[in-house]
Amino acid sequence: MGSTNSTLSKIPNVEELMRETGFSPAHIVRLYDRFESLDKEKTGHLRPEDFGAINRLAMNPIGDRIIGAFFSSGQDTVDFHSFVRILAHFRPAENNRPRDPSLPEPVNSRISKLKFAFQLYDLDKDGKISRAELLQVLRSMMEMQVTEEQLESIADRTIQEADLDRDDAISFEEFRKSLEKVNIDHKMSIRFLR
Repeated sequence: MGSTNSTLSKIPNVEELMRETGFSPAHIVRLYDRFESLDKEKTGHLRPEDFGAINRLAMNPIGDRIIGAFFSSGQDTVDFHSFVRILAHFRPAENNRPRDPSLPEPVNSRISKLKFAFQLYDLDKDGKISRAELLQVLRSMMEMQVTEEQLESIADRTIQEADLDRDDAISFEEFRKSLEKVNIDHKMSIRFLR
């Protein structure tokens, strides 16, 4: 317990960070230790290449996209607080926790998670997922498992089904609605199979 409190005392605004992300003191300490182990030069910041030490990211076909999500446009380092906020997107959503409307959307809310997932596809950050962007991500994810023709068919069908305003791209709202439909269809099929 003493070492937990000692580590927490090193982190500025740690209470606010825990409240914002939902991480417990023990989680924050583990993340701090992980951050420090990745920060080989002990600068208090991580660069994209520092993430290469994380095997799961190095082996993930879209690992570079996930690493890129840690960095805002024009930013080449990330501090501990930003590191923790991004990792909070991977925590389970807390849908049953009452939300204070005067506070910002929790980092691990369903809508925040969808926005995070959307940005992994929106490669040029223009607020839309084009067919070319979708194909690029699909190529990374599928690698050599399917033919280029199959990838193009998947991309075309995805755009066709999700693009409600027929502008040949998927906006965040269309992305959200498509995923809600998939979730509803999935729940309905599970109930049907029971």
